[in-house]
Amino acid sequence: MRRFTIEPQQLRLWLAIVLVICGMTLFFMGFWVSPLGEIHSSVLIAYGEVMTFVGALIGIDYAARERQGGL
Repeated sequence: MRRFTIEPQQLRLWLAIVLVICGMTLFFMGFWVSPLGEIHSSVLIAYGEVMTFVGALIGIDYAARERQGGL
């Protein structure tokens, strides 16, 4: 039986995609809870933290590849 493996770069990319989708879902769900049409500041803070984490995942990978010259 063949073992399923995934490269760390690919894993980071998929994790970033999933986190962006979760962050966008959280952001838009803020429109549908009361009060309608107003996004609470805690939702905005959580969204910002998710996007910062995703940026760090992608940014660290990009910086490491730049140093190695393999972009």
